[in-house]
Amino acid sequence: MGIFNFLRPKPTISDEEIKTGLRWLTLEGTVSMGFSSIGTSGILAAFALALGANNLQIGILASIPFITQPLQIPAIFLVEKFQQRKAIATVSWFLAQLLWFPIALIPFFIKVPSAGAISMLLVIMAVRGILSAVCSCAWNPWIRDLIPQKILGSFAARRMAMATAVAIVFGLGTAFFLDFWKGQASTENVIHGYTYAMLFGAVFLGMASPVFMSFMPEPLMQSVPGPKPSLVQTLTTPLRDGNFRRLMQFQFLWGFASNLAIPFFAVIMLQRLGLPLYWVIGLSVISQLFNILFLRVWGPFADQFGSKIVLSLGASLYLIVFLGWIFTTMPERYFLTIPLLIILHIFAGIATAAVSFTMGTIGLKLAPREQVTSYLATSALAVNIGAGLGPLIGGLLADFFATRQLNLVFTWFDPARSVELPAFSMTGFDFLFGIAFIVGLATLGILATVREEGEVDREVVLESLMSPMISLSQTISSVPAFSFIGNVSVGNLRRVPVPGLDVVLGVSAYQIASTAKGITSLMVRGRRIGRGLARALGEGLSTVWKGGEGVKTHGLEISRHTARGAMHVLSERPLDMKSLVQSITSGVVEASRKAGVTPEDAIIGVSQGIIQGAVETESDLGIAVQQIIKTAREIAVKTGLSEETAVAKATEGALQVAESYGLDVYDRVKDALPQDKT
Repeated sequence: MGIFNFLRPKPTISDEEIKTGLRWLTLEGTVSMGFSSIGTSGILAAFALALGANNLQIGILASIPFITQPLQIPAIFLVEKFQQRKAIATVSWFLAQLLWFPIALIPFFIKVPSAGAISMLLVIMAVRGILSAVCSCAWNPWIRDLIPQKILGSFAARRMAMATAVAIVFGLGTAFFLDFWKGQASTENVIHGYTYAMLFGAVFLGMASPVFMSFMPEPLMQSVPGPKPSLVQTLTTPLRDGNFRRLMQFQFLWGFASNLAIPFFAVIMLQRLGLPLYWVIGLSVISQLFNILFLRVWGPFADQFGSKIVLSLGASLYLIVFLGWIFTTMPERYFLTIPLLIILHIFAGIATAAVSFTMGTIGLKLAPREQVTSYLATSALAVNIGAGLGPLIGGLLADFFATRQLNLVFTWFDPARSVELPAFSMTGFDFLFGIAFIVGLATLGILATVREEGEVDREVVLESLMSPMISLSQTISSVPAFSFIGNVSVGNLRRVPVPGLDVVLGVSAYQIASTAKGITSLMVRGRRIGRGLARALGEGLSTVWKGGEGVKTHGLEISRHTARGAMHVLSERPLDMKSLVQSITSGVVEASRKAGVTPEDAIIGVSQGIIQGAVETESDLGIAVQQIIKTAREIAVKTGLSEETAVAKATEGALQVAESYGLDVYDRVKDALPQDKT
């Protein structure tokens, strides 16, 4: 038995061992998610369709990983009795990963497409689900004890970001390989491409996961003082905790609502929209890229503001995604289908970044340390029962609604002709998305009743989104949904009637400001303030401002958040305020004019943004105001305005935003203005 000592828990673990363990945990996450991009993503759905699956069977396949999770209940007894979480998790996961080999080889032993082939896939996946449930029951409390609580959110986000980056590489590579194979192989051998892809992933990624897991240390379990509770008592204790019970209600309903729709996204794109597999995976990559980007935002936010509020924001944004899928067809594919799919995948990536790790971390935070196994097991049970029922019922509803359609058509009659203009159409899966949206609304109300220590109000996080203080290592060159951007102050966000739309606005403002700050930081590091910075802002942001009528309509707000973000470079280092304000004003006004924004709106927006940035970075308001007015006079001729008009617009913007910060800021700005213009 000595050879298995590496699987035993350790009475004490040093800080260095914890750091090493976290590195192995990160590596385990990268190979696991790398393989998931091959074995459990849209590629698995395409494989199942090739085996002969229908909508219900696709739903069953998607639900198996969740409906097998109730087996965590007897696994709790196993973990509590032997207190060998690492051994239980590693062995069960090793066996679960081995099952990918017979799954991949199904086309070599059973005729495809056929009922026997898809049945074999479902049976093996069910066995794998059982082993996965046993692993999860031991894994969750093990990880909870290993990761220091103070870095839980940021570490989980970093791990997820690295894993997602690896998943992008392998997902794209697999998609291109399968499309290449499809073009080279005979019709009956096309499905073998999936076999080779899965075998490659299982050998080099799937089996590496339990190996890396075995290198992670396990702290000794903390036993509850006194006699051990019975299994019934163990399971019912979390249910008697009112706060945790409300969390489980949310987790159940959210699991149901999200999985009512998400498992069928790939099916719709492959079958209804007729997109090739590389398009489906490519859109998934877009989603994953934004997932990585915003994990770096949501992780620190969760540590600073609490997991609950980040989870709420992510779930709200996902509701917008569900609603948006209804409009991807009208009722068939149309000219807005692809642009809308891109936008929806961007939002889905941002929302997933918030939901994916906070769904687990909030349970880790609310679970008492001495009863963490039972709390996390029942929490996982709630999530997975809901997530398992979602695709099952979704598959049944998809078949039911497949022959039903709801249309709203505007008809114009005149003596010469009649014209019909389709305004709205729902058919098949569209009804699922509508139901998911409605159920999702109910989940937000339940989540609001959950209490987490240290949580803050939703508007605090939205304000932080729109006042980016976190330095980004690279700029963002795409801003989704400009058409949604209005006056994105927190006061107005409270009045947004559509759940999730406030998050869209906050995210868009965050990206605009971060782009400007990134460009400005790069130029400042290169000591290129002045004309160099103005030109860089104009050229760098020109790609952001390619937004057609949406940019022209909301040009003032875009200019405002661009200038605001650029001013935040003052939080990093002391700079010459006069040169910085002049460069920002010149560069942003010029770039916005090229994008079709009126000079008046551009000057007002830049003036607002510079004052906001100066207030938020605690910079000299007097210098900021004076330089805005001076630069407005200088650029008046270039913009086609009179000097008086340019100064009046700059004054208007400065006073408008100053008023929102209170009388003290307003008076300071007013005093710095030329007396004949106040």
